[in-house]
Amino acid sequence: MIVGQQKPIEEIIGMIERYQKILVLGCGACVTVCHAGGEKEVQTLSAALRLAFKKQGSEKLITEGTTIRQCEWEFCEPFVEQIKKADCVLSLACGVGVNFLAGRIGNKPVFPGLDTSFYGAVVEHGVFVEMCAGCGKCILHLTGGICPVARCAKTIMNGPCGGCKDGKCELGDRDCAWYLIVQRMKDLGTLEKLYDIIPPKDWRTARDGGQRKLVREDLRIAATAPTTEEQGR
Repeated sequence: MIVGQQKPIEEIIGMIERYQKILVLGCGACVTVCHAGGEKEVQTLSAALRLAFKKQGSEKLITEGTTIRQCEWEFCEPFVEQIKKADCVLSLACGVGVNFLAGRIGNKPVFPGLDTSFYGAVVEHGVFVEMCAGCGKCILHLTGGICPVARCAKTIMNGPCGGCKDGKCELGDRDCAWYLIVQRMKDLGTLEKLYDIIPPKDWRTARDGGQRKLVREDLRIAATAPTTEEQGR
């Protein structure tokens, strides 16, 4: 899932204080799981903003909503009327949701209420750990299901390096990814695979190659979400 955390309220206020009617729009997917942008967080942040603006002597009309997923138009469409009535949208989705919504609702500012952190998993209640970098060319079949791109501080393709000590990375109190890979592949009985050198990574499939796009022709349908220009008509 995509993990994020709420921006400091002072930063949020700085983004939206010039607007009178504000829609705080949450997302019921990833950021709900990490307790950053779901319905509960929308309600809490909205209440905090009302109180903060009231203390400033500024009465704002703050409305609320939470979509199932802010990155799919069919789930955002029910909120179109609320969006039209607002002067701006404060999105509690990840950066994908902010980008997507901004491109669909015409001449209406969309502000990020969260800082998008990484792709991760819940390792224990309240603890989220990065496990994937979305590099576009997965090598987990070569490394026992543990990703050196995301989990090695140096992104080493053939490790471990000389900085691993007692299973920990020299760059802080974190597990050495390659130590975990070796232990995992011992358990799987596939340690000999590590004798095969993984070639230098082609970063063109990652963000370094520019914006990425995936098209599945078998899933496409004729009807598509309205563009920004169509929304503005």
